Amino acid sequence: METKVHLPETEKPSSIKAVVSALHDQGLDPQHDKKDWGDWINLPPHKTVISIESMRGMTTSATIEYADGEDDALEIPIITAFRELGWYGTDEDGEYRL
Repeated sequence: METKVHLPETEKPSSIKAVVSALHDQGLDPQHDKKDWGDWINLPPHKTVISIESMRGMTTSATIEYADGEDDALEIPIITAFRELGWYGTDEDGEYRL
C-alpha cells in the first residue's frame, strides 16, 4: 500500500529536518537517507519507507510506501506526523485532509 501526501501550493515547504522531527515525535526512529537520485526516510526496524521529494533540504510532497503487513502499525503515527505539519493526502478522488 502507498499513500501520497503533500503541502498545499499556498503553504511554504517543510524542511526535511521538520518532517524527521515530526516522525520522531510520534515514537518512530526516522533516518534520512539522501541519495543522488532522491531522498528516503527509513523507519528501522521496519521495511516501510517514505520517498520524499526535496530541493535544498525543503519538501512539499512525499510517498509513503508501506511494507506488507506494516500499514496497520505505522499508518497512524506517520499520518499524524504529516497532519501536524499541515500536509494533505491525495488519492484518485483528489485532495483530502489527513
